[in-house]
Amino acid sequence: MTVLRLTAESLLSPVEQKFAQKLAEQLKMRDGITVSRSEVRSWERSLPMVAQDLVSAGLGRVEMLIEYKLPLTSKRADVVLAGVDRRTGGDAYVVVELKQWSRAEVWDDDPSRVLVHNMTGKPKLHPALQAKGYAEYIFGFLAELAKNPDALHAVAYLHNAAKGDVADLYDVVEDDRTRLFTQSTRGAFIDYLRDRFAPAPGHAAADRFLSSEVRPSKQLLAHAAKEIRDRDQFELLDEQRLAYELVLHAVDKARKEDLKTVVVITGGPGSGKSVIALSLLGALSGRGLSVLHATGSKSFTQTMRRHVAKGDPRTKSMFKYFNNFMEAARNGLDVLICDEAHRIREVSANRYTPARLRTGRRQVDELIDAARVPVFLLDGRQNVRPGEMGTLEEIRAHAEGKGLNVQHVSLDEQFRCGGSRKYEEWVLRLLGIDGRAPERWTGDDDFEVSLVESPQEMEDLLRDQHERGRTARMTAGFCWPWSNPREDAGGRERSLVPDVVIGDWARPWNVKGDRAVGDAPPSELWATNPGGFGQVGCVYTAQGFEYDWNGVILGPDLVFRNGRPVVRREASRDPALRPKTVTDAQAAELIRNTYKVLLTRGMVGTLIYSVDKETQDFLSRLIP
Repeated sequence: MTVLRLTAESLLSPVEQKFAQKLAEQLKMRDGITVSRSEVRSWERSLPMVAQDLVSAGLGRVEMLIEYKLPLTSKRADVVLAGVDRRTGGDAYVVVELKQWSRAEVWDDDPSRVLVHNMTGKPKLHPALQAKGYAEYIFGFLAELAKNPDALHAVAYLHNAAKGDVADLYDVVEDDRTRLFTQSTRGAFIDYLRDRFAPAPGHAAADRFLSSEVRPSKQLLAHAAKEIRDRDQFELLDEQRLAYELVLHAVDKARKEDLKTVVVITGGPGSGKSVIALSLLGALSGRGLSVLHATGSKSFTQTMRRHVAKGDPRTKSMFKYFNNFMEAARNGLDVLICDEAHRIREVSANRYTPARLRTGRRQVDELIDAARVPVFLLDGRQNVRPGEMGTLEEIRAHAEGKGLNVQHVSLDEQFRCGGSRKYEEWVLRLLGIDGRAPERWTGDDDFEVSLVESPQEMEDLLRDQHERGRTARMTAGFCWPWSNPREDAGGRERSLVPDVVIGDWARPWNVKGDRAVGDAPPSELWATNPGGFGQVGCVYTAQGFEYDWNGVILGPDLVFRNGRPVVRREASRDPALRPKTVTDAQAAELIRNTYKVLLTRGMVGTLIYSVDKETQDFLSRLIP
């Protein structure tokens, strides 16, 4: 989708003098995006430069697709040029990333980043790599381009910079389909355009580009399959293998009999849901079937992109979010794998969603409609936020309402926690989730449960495991404030605030955002990056992950009285649980589910501590 579409010569005509204001109005009206005056000025200065260069090359009828939105993302390319290939007569496209920088240099710590003169903040992505990444992403999802792999190229155009002021940026550009041009090499840019495009109208090529079917390309699928297969082999056992084979059978049936099937795979923590998801992603992409993986968790998706995709941009594009499918074509994919599906929201729309998409359509319907075989993997007792609707019953109701067949596989015989079903049931009873009273922990050879006397003791024991090379993390209920990081004189974030205070012990929460603060990693990497030890994790960063040793601090929002759990919502600092947002009953369920998630992250053992003395005394009678 593009915000504005013009030929180069029409953009320069007097009729389009206010094209930048028109762009801003379109973004506001269609996508609800308010554009700053500086961005409007950027369009006014940069876009006519490209149009003038096209006209100078005799290519005034080449189409400019301005602010093109990449499929299934919110990212936008500055311009995509669409025209006729000078050599073949086929379609030709160039992604153009525009920068007004006058001086920049490669950052020594990472050649893919650049430091921009007179710009504060962290280093920026190299503009040529940014353009290349956009082009590779577009090529991976527009079916129209599969017919002509050489149709799409990329350019970074620093039209205010002299070549000598950005000289070392050229060293990073090694791809013959990606180029970098500056003010000093404007003549070379015009020659490049003249070499790429014929002096013919580009409207037909633009039409095909904008109307192309959106689905993962064969090349992308093959690449992703190889990346996933090259990981350590996943071993599927019993019900895991059954679920895996059931999905493959449903896919074959959908293709042979034109029959759509919804598959729901349920299981507790550690039952192998994500192993199944990745095994399916690798197998199905290896067959050349159009398949994507999606979750509703930023932490989980970013970890998949980082560790499964190994930083490879093509494989990273296979991992999406649930709200990326609001405009997906019906049955456009063969398979959509919805991992951590208990995070499905009531609707995908939020306050930033364009008005045209605020239809009230349920997110579960969007996901069901997006593929011939939608697969949902979930734990129905992990809904921890208001509006999370991912349950077997909810999915079944929506699927059957569409006349669809639902296949359900339960993995409930297999759990994380060293395979200790006993511990999982003990947690359910402790929290009163299954209606039964708490009981004494009688031990399990495969899993260790201990009550510690202080958070310092918990941290010391976990650090000992951490220093031995085991993974260990400490989490807590959301019962303490969560401050923004301290900043230095230049406005840079330099340290976390130790908000979790218990007596004379104090530690910070994990980082709030997607940038590291000192040695503390971004929030989405807290559970997997060694730097995450030392901060207290919350449920939103811990959910979906596992580590060997797990420490859990029960805050004042969950206490025990007369042998029963009592929820005190007034002690919670979670902004999602405001009284105007959820009822007392809903808050109680969400807080119990939160602790269920926190208590079941460990694979070898769990350490527990409560800030409430009466609760600590009660737990001492349950845990020897």
